[in-house]
Amino acid sequence: MPRKQSKSSARPLKAIEPTSDAEVTIGVASVTLLVMVLGALSASPVWLLGLLVFLPAAASALCTVRQTKLVSAWTALVVIVTMLVRHGDGRPWLDRILMMLLTLALGAASVYACHRRIRREHEVLRLRSTAAAMQRQILRPLPMITDDVLVDGVYEPVQEDRLVGGDIYDVVVSPWGTRILIGDVQGKGLPAVGAAFAVIGTFRATAHREPTLTALADALDASVVQHNAYAAQTGEDERFVTALIVNIDADEEVQVINCGHIPPQLLRDATVTTPALASGVPLGLAALAAEPATVDWFAFPPGATLLLTTDGLTETRAADGTFYPLAERLTKRVHLSPTDLPRALYDDARAYAGGEDQHDDVAVLSVRRSPYR
Repeated sequence: MPRKQSKSSARPLKAIEPTSDAEVTIGVASVTLLVMVLGALSASPVWLLGLLVFLPAAASALCTVRQTKLVSAWTALVVIVTMLVRHGDGRPWLDRILMMLLTLALGAASVYACHRRIRREHEVLRLRSTAAAMQRQILRPLPMITDDVLVDGVYEPVQEDRLVGGDIYDVVVSPWGTRILIGDVQGKGLPAVGAAFAVIGTFRATAHREPTLTALADALDASVVQHNAYAAQTGEDERFVTALIVNIDADEEVQVINCGHIPPQLLRDATVTTPALASGVPLGLAALAAEPATVDWFAFPPGATLLLTTDGLTETRAADGTFYPLAERLTKRVHLSPTDLPRALYDDARAYAGGEDQHDDVAVLSVRRSPYR
C-alpha cells in the first residue's frame, strides 16, 4: 500500500456556527428599541405585534434552542406588559388577550421549529460525516507516495454536497510496480457511483494478484459486466467506464492500457507531449471489441510527470462553447510542482468557463517519477 497519505481530498465537515449571545442581545435590543419608537410615534400597539413577532421566528432559524426560548420570553414579556399598561387607548380587553395569547403561541411555535431545525442539521451532519468516511475508504486521500512515484491531484464532484461522483482513481503497490487507475463512469448520480464502486473494489483486489495489465483490464471489464447484470435486474441502466490503467516500476518506461479514456500528458524537460496510445473500448464493452486490450509503452524517466485527467476538465466550455485547451494551458504551467499543478489547472478551467458551475465530475492526477529511481 502507499506509504503516506498526508492530506485528504474530502472537504472538511463542520457544524454550523451558532449565533453568539452578544449578537442575539444586540439584535433583540435593536428591534425592541425600534418597536418602542414606532409605537410611541403611532400611538398604537399594532407595531408591537407586527414587528416583535418576527423576533422568535428569526431566532428559530438562526439561534440555539436556549436563545430562541429567551427571545420568545422577552417578546412575550414586552407585548404583555405593553398591553396591560396601555389600558387607556380604547382597545377592548378581548383584543388585548388575543394579542397576548397569539404572541405566546408564536413563541412556542418558534421554539418547536428551532428544535426541529437543529435536529435536522445534526442528522445532515451525521450523514455527511458518514459519506466523508466512505469517501476516504473509496477514494483514498491525496497525495499518495510509493517507492516509484508521488501521486497528487484534485477530485471535485459535480454536486458540492455529493462527496463521491462518477470519476474514480486509485493507487496500488503491487509486486510488479505501482499501478494507477483513473476512470470515468458513464452518466451521473447514484447508479454511476455504484459502477464506480465495482471498478475500484476489483482494482484493489486484483492489482496485487494479476501479473499483467491485460489480465487486470479483463478483470475490471468483468466487474462492470457483472454490475450491469445486477443493474438490469433492478431496472437500472447499464453503464460503461472509460479508464487508464498505468503500471510504473523501476524501469524508465511506463506501461499503459487505454480503455477509451483521455490520453495522458507527459511533462518532461519543460515540454508537454501526448504519448501515442491505442485506444481500446471502455470497460464493460470488451465483448464488442474486435481485438483484446493491448499494452503501450513509452519513456517515463526520473523527474518526469504524467498528468491523468477525466473529461470533466477537457470538456469545460467557455462562453462561446469552445472546449478547454488542456495542452495549451498545460504548456504555460510546466514550471509548477506536481503538487500545485492539478489545482492550478482546475482553477484555470473554472475561470475559463466564466465562473459557471461545473457540469461534470473532475479528477486530475499528477504522477511524478521519483528522481532517485
